[in-house]
Amino acid sequence: MRPELSQEQASPEPLWTNLGLIGPLEARVSYGLPRSSTGISIDTRTLAEGDLFFAIRGDKSDGHDHVAAALEKGAAAAVVSEARADSLAGLGPLYVVHEVLPALERLAAAARARTGARIVAVTGSVGKTSTKEALRLVLGEAGAVHASVASYNNHWGVPLTLARMPRQTQFGVIEIGMNHAGEITPLVAMAQPHVAIITTVAPVHLEFFPNVEAIADAKAEIFSGLVPGGIAILNRDGEHFDRLSAAARASQAGHIATFGADAHADARLIEAKLADDSTEVTAEILGEPISYQIGAPGRHIALNSLAVLLSAKAFGLDLEAAARALSRFEAPEGRGRRFMLETAQGPFTLIDESYNANPASVRAALALAGGLPMHGVYGRRIAVLGDMRELGERSNELHAELAAEVESNRIDLVFAAGPMMKHLFDALPAAIRGGWRDTPAELAPIVTDMVRAGDIVVVKGSNASRMSLIVSALISRYAGVAAAS
Repeated sequence: MRPELSQEQASPEPLWTNLGLIGPLEARVSYGLPRSSTGISIDTRTLAEGDLFFAIRGDKSDGHDHVAAALEKGAAAAVVSEARADSLAGLGPLYVVHEVLPALERLAAAARARTGARIVAVTGSVGKTSTKEALRLVLGEAGAVHASVASYNNHWGVPLTLARMPRQTQFGVIEIGMNHAGEITPLVAMAQPHVAIITTVAPVHLEFFPNVEAIADAKAEIFSGLVPGGIAILNRDGEHFDRLSAAARASQAGHIATFGADAHADARLIEAKLADDSTEVTAEILGEPISYQIGAPGRHIALNSLAVLLSAKAFGLDLEAAARALSRFEAPEGRGRRFMLETAQGPFTLIDESYNANPASVRAALALAGGLPMHGVYGRRIAVLGDMRELGERSNELHAELAAEVESNRIDLVFAAGPMMKHLFDALPAAIRGGWRDTPAELAPIVTDMVRAGDIVVVKGSNASRMSLIVSALISRYAGVAAAS
């Protein structure tokens, strides 16, 4: 396997030369000639020596307040606004621009223009990040890959990812998110992908949309940035497939490829067998039968792996080799990462799904818990659920509707946190109500006290609901023998 290029990797040439930055940034240089840059940073906590620091102003902080710290840590230079330049005089070399974020966007455009990499962009209501990570793994079998870090998929994350792309990159993987209409269009225009994937469309961010059809239209904006003749990859099983397909046909896409369990899908899932730490997949891709293993359990992961393999085929890669790479896939942190923890009586399984939640992803998490094999006589399937955010006026209804999914997936106990998840809790049969509290902090000691050997515990909630506190509490309680798998 070829190593992935990264901004820290030693290279005969820098990521950006000092004088080569002036044009794309539309900057003037002040207070000394900067060094060439080996990376890009917007956060002094993770800044490495030689990074170019962009002093972006966010909702909660202003990067200009951290320029001194960035330069003290060894930043090659800082990109700052004209309005703040005089107050930063003497701290070190500066690229002075009118506004910082547009300067980062211009650098992103320059990075895209100079690369010969083949680019795939991913969006969807569920599964963006795990699909992006699977693409990183699979495409890395064939060449140097550059991909979004964590969930850097918004108005600063996408240009940051592109600006960090080394010239030598052969494959780029760009995750693109949104919670309002019109947000994807400028981001995908920067990325100019050869392949665009929509994993699925679901009722998320309904606080900002009138209906799910509007969400589908917003996701379909990803096709607007496809290079002429590019490939649109769609979930054939999705309720809004026809709507998305029409949007793709109206774009510059030269071909539409589909994945799913539907008999007409180009990449068709025939069977997904879940084990403790893997999924055995039987599929047919463009008429070719194939069996492979994914290094994490989940039918939803198996479905999205088909989109990954379609991308590999689009880029001319060997299908068998691409599929083999998926055996090394690991669920990202907070998105299905699995832990085996020990009680005094024996082990139990913790599935960390605490990063994000919406009705579709909660259903997938419940299906995962319901599909895993049980070990031991006394093990239980336990769901620990926190509020799903940004669902608008249908929030109470959408929470309560999950009761049917809880029962169909044979969940033995449900613990819930938050005022919205109380609607689900109240809709459940009394026999499976484990407990409800207003906050995860209040619920955590109850959950940690009740787990026992053989249990499968899935923790799920929107990031803002802070269900990660319960994950941390479980790991801390049983830390002596905890091992991430």
